[in-house]
Amino acid sequence: MEHVYASIDLGSDSIKLVVCELYQNHLNLLAATSTPSRGIKNGLITDPELAKKSVMLAFKEVEDMLGVKIKKVIANIPNHHADYKIIKGEVNVLGDLITPKDMIDSYKVGIKANILPNEELVTVVPIDFKINGKTIMKNPKGFPGTKLLGRAMMVTTPKKNVYSVISLIESLGVEVADISTSSIGDINCFRNDSIDKSICALINIGKDITEVSLYSKSIPVSTKIIGAGGSDIDKDIAYMYKIDLKEARKIKESFALAHSHNADKTDIYETVNTDNVKVKINQHAVSEIVESRINEILTLAKNELDDLTNKPIQYIIISGGTSNILDFEYNIRAILPVCASKGKVKLIGVRNNKYSTAVGNIIYFLNTLKLKGMDYSMFSEEDMNEVSSPSKTNDDTMLGKVFGYFFGE
Repeated sequence: MEHVYASIDLGSDSIKLVVCELYQNHLNLLAATSTPSRGIKNGLITDPELAKKSVMLAFKEVEDMLGVKIKKVIANIPNHHADYKIIKGEVNVLGDLITPKDMIDSYKVGIKANILPNEELVTVVPIDFKINGKTIMKNPKGFPGTKLLGRAMMVTTPKKNVYSVISLIESLGVEVADISTSSIGDINCFRNDSIDKSICALINIGKDITEVSLYSKSIPVSTKIIGAGGSDIDKDIAYMYKIDLKEARKIKESFALAHSHNADKTDIYETVNTDNVKVKINQHAVSEIVESRINEILTLAKNELDDLTNKPIQYIIISGGTSNILDFEYNIRAILPVCASKGKVKLIGVRNNKYSTAVGNIIYFLNTLKLKGMDYSMFSEEDMNEVSSPSKTNDDTMLGKVFGYFFGE
């Protein structure tokens, strides 16, 4: 069976849709797109019909690349009012050896005892298991035991967060195979052995909001949302030069730098303002505007981290589309501790931080399959016969070069 997985992230700025193949324990990108988003504000669906059209466009673009219809997808759920609870559940082992079913059943006991009526379960992130009240391990599958106690972090959100996304996607005839959140997707995109042993934070700067998530050994423990993002930079530029927001965004993405340190005072961008008057924009001056707003967002994020924990944080990773602005690293050095750095999505074809959630959610989904001992693909063999996947023996092609993204690297 070909193992192919699709993941979608409905953002305020764009709809990100990624399709990957798992081959010999490596993720290989098959197709990806980022299409303009409408009907979504602050990460929440505000106009279902407009949002539906945006999602339809994303599916169409990827389906045209693959030559086959996407029937199942992992969907990202808004982090707004997400709640994180450590749950425990104990069960009697059914056979002589512990099976994935025993492990999952222990979690079900914990979920049932802790979930509230107004909450919807998004996922449970495994912590560890205790066999017969003594031996503690991460994966007890195949070990002898009579009783099994499982500990996990249960992630829930308000029901409307879940159902608004699922109903929109399923209205297009696409099944939602699993759901996740950006706090889970992002950390799984960037995690490594060192992060898995540390207290870590992740700052995702989106269009309208910035999400600040705290992790213990790559397990999410809290998320705060700041009402500021990349669109505020657009508004600042538009206000200062009296230009429309579309032109302001173009200047931010193609001309300005995130920090004025390397900006050129002689480099000029010419445009026309809303009064139809020609204006000349100096790169250094506009970069100072961008720098000021980014520094403000990072300062707000830093303050949120100070409120979330008084323990030392070993790693702070910055992601989201705004972090792609050139020279963003200078802002990080100016505002955040030395443990902070910009994340790097390593999957060839989507080396852009706006894809971190969509890619990470596939990696997390694969990890849950491994825990459950399941073999699963979102595309049938018949579907895959229609897909022009790259040659698995040709490492010289762009898509043929793969990374040890799930089990390795």
